[in-house]
Amino acid sequence: MVERNMSQNLDVRVAQGIARGVRERGIEAWRNLPYAEAPIGPLRFKAPRPPVPWAGVRDASEFGPVPWQSLQGHFVGASKKQTMSEDCLTLNVLRPAGSVGGGLPVMLFIHGGAYAVGSSAEYPRNGEALVRDGGIVYVSINYRLSALGYLDFTRFSTPERAFDSNLGLRDQVAALEWVRANIAAFGGDPNNVTVFGESAGGNAVTTLMATPAAHGLFAKAIAQSAPTNAIYPPEQTHRWADEFVAFLADRIEPGGVETTSVDDAGDLLARADASDLVEAAVSLTLLAPDRDPGTIALCPVIDGDFLPERPLKAFKHGRAARIPLIIGTNDREGSLFTGRLDILATTPPRIRAIFSRTKKKARKAIKAEYPGLPDKRPAADFAGDYAFWYPTVKVAERHSRYAPVHFYRFDIAPRLVRQLGFDATHGLELFALFDRMNGWFGRAMGALGGRRAFMRTGDRMRRHWIDFARSGQVAGWPEYDEETRATMIFDKTDRVENDPRSARRVAWQEFVPHV
Repeated sequence: MVERNMSQNLDVRVAQGIARGVRERGIEAWRNLPYAEAPIGPLRFKAPRPPVPWAGVRDASEFGPVPWQSLQGHFVGASKKQTMSEDCLTLNVLRPAGSVGGGLPVMLFIHGGAYAVGSSAEYPRNGEALVRDGGIVYVSINYRLSALGYLDFTRFSTPERAFDSNLGLRDQVAALEWVRANIAAFGGDPNNVTVFGESAGGNAVTTLMATPAAHGLFAKAIAQSAPTNAIYPPEQTHRWADEFVAFLADRIEPGGVETTSVDDAGDLLARADASDLVEAAVSLTLLAPDRDPGTIALCPVIDGDFLPERPLKAFKHGRAARIPLIIGTNDREGSLFTGRLDILATTPPRIRAIFSRTKKKARKAIKAEYPGLPDKRPAADFAGDYAFWYPTVKVAERHSRYAPVHFYRFDIAPRLVRQLGFDATHGLELFALFDRMNGWFGRAMGALGGRRAFMRTGDRMRRHWIDFARSGQVAGWPEYDEETRATMIFDKTDRVENDPRSARRVAWQEFVPHV
């Protein structure tokens, strides 16, 4: 039941004006709050600017437009019923109903979706269980996606028209800056912010830790199933930009004869409809898994400025933010990426391309860990480990030299999910953590059994996340270090194992996971 309570205690003053929230199911919510000026017109492909103040009282009871995204690519994007807009740089705040004090821990969630799809409204009730169970302030954000946020067009810059790099990443930093300035008005502690995210959102977390402009804006971090190394140098991202512009030109004027020189490309990018931009990005990303195996074309770029170096290098040398970190992956990350979602290094040509980057001795050791490769199951596990697990191990071991790290693996899956061959695959832990099993999809997953055990695991995981957000510590979960490599295994009964799959880890140690 939704109680549309518009009492005065739901009017909150932020830097831009007064926002009126709504009380729902024991939660007080403020939605569609702008944390930056709308990046439209001349601000397209520009770094975010401070938000514009509004007059009067802003109705903050409903979600705002979602970022532009395609419904035709690898991943299922926003609902056709949702409004898309370039004016999407907004966030949402939840707190426990009746909160009158301050100093509550803050958890800011960055959604996943391969930097191509998703939004803060994708699962409207995300965060409610964390708020109710933990008494925290929960923030979720939109940020620019696809070609509007994660392609590097800086090579097309001219004195008259400049293109900024890392737009989606800059949006995330702007959101964190807004939280630092405003979250106390909602009862949150600006000095106790935990940033967390899954998949591309997990990549965002580890990238933010290596982004100097983000240092000091959050005190703790949680990275779930992060493709940590999906960040590339400008030599790679400039080639993708050239290919994208060719796709865009052909989409706007099939068979046209206009060139894609620097001047022409800049003009094309500035005047193209947002829908054409995101659909041209689909053309690029559909080719990337075979043309550049193991890479993801929508990604941050090592621009030498805003993101000065590869995050793995920053972690190695202690230049990443030295803050407590929870990081981990699911048991079989790669099993989800089949059919329409087939973007990982799962085919023989893709696997050969990955192996070509390392020495023969390392190749033999890695192959031995995936008997039957390139059959479907071992290929999925190889690809998932290459994209998610092994880079995550590298972050954990490197960061543990400078700050506390807690490492996990999520193993539990409902019986139907196991029978379908997915097991504990990519993204499954979100259904546990965010208590989504009462929705139609969650109930369908639990139709053959295992739903209650899965939910109980989610309760325990959520408690760990809340405890970590409060204090940076988690009871009964030893810190990770390079000697013991203590790992929390989330299952029907949680357990701590030292260096699980050690032989596989040792085999991968000889491989440098760079493009």
